[in-house]
Amino acid sequence: MHKVSFIGGGNMAAAIIGGLISSGAQPTDIEVVEINPDARANLAARFGVVTHTDLSQARLHALIVLAVKPQSLPDVAAMLASRLDSHLVLSIAAGVRVADLARWLGGHTRIVRAMPNTPALVQAGISGLFSSPEVGQEARSQAEAVLRAVGGVVWVADEPQLDAVTAVSGSGPAYVFYFLESLETAAVTQGLSPEIARQLALQTFFGAAKLALESGEEPAMLRQRVTSRGGTTERGIFALEAAAVKPAIGQAVEAACRRSAELGDELGRLA
Repeated sequence: MHKVSFIGGGNMAAAIIGGLISSGAQPTDIEVVEINPDARANLAARFGVVTHTDLSQARLHALIVLAVKPQSLPDVAAMLASRLDSHLVLSIAAGVRVADLARWLGGHTRIVRAMPNTPALVQAGISGLFSSPEVGQEARSQAEAVLRAVGGVVWVADEPQLDAVTAVSGSGPAYVFYFLESLETAAVTQGLSPEIARQLALQTFFGAAKLALESGEEPAMLRQRVTSRGGTTERGIFALEAAAVKPAIGQAVEAACRRSAELGDELGRLA
């Protein structure tokens, strides 16, 4: 694993750092610039990485991960621009497009943009990646290795597809939590205790997802196998169909995708 500089040391950066070290990276090969003293102390104590209070103190390794809030990125990029040479910049700042980041970085184009999701916090994430044409395969592999430390990765061919990635996997955990919340409430309504309701809902969701992952079969086929004609599952599925749950999920993803594009437009006007 190559040496990595993180600009920003929040929860997602910490998750990636932990994943990298678990994958064999040396803590001393990782530096983090973080202005918050508590976060900085926590990173040093947990991982033994090199920390700095200010960007001017950083060595800036060949691979730089931008992990600051999107609204802070123009100012950070302006400070970073004069120090870039052949560095590979991996941005995990949500919504910030490659062209805008390149502009803020003074024309630097070796950029990979990534959209990780919150399950990365438990090394079970999935990240969508897109790179500018100037990024070669070796550099793409380096960026991919960083995100693979916290889960799976998918590459998209066109940057607007990251809006769809955001709508599906970025916002997706909230959809899952919404479904779990609803399933728990329904279980309690049927007379189960809140503790049992939660245990049943969580383990059922986890087990079904694990089965889908490991079997490699289409979800529709797995659903059909569970749905016996005239049985309880069929009756429940009929109720979901009557309530138009599937189209509603499609509408949710479409709305989130549209909002992701809007946010990209708004962030692009920051500087």
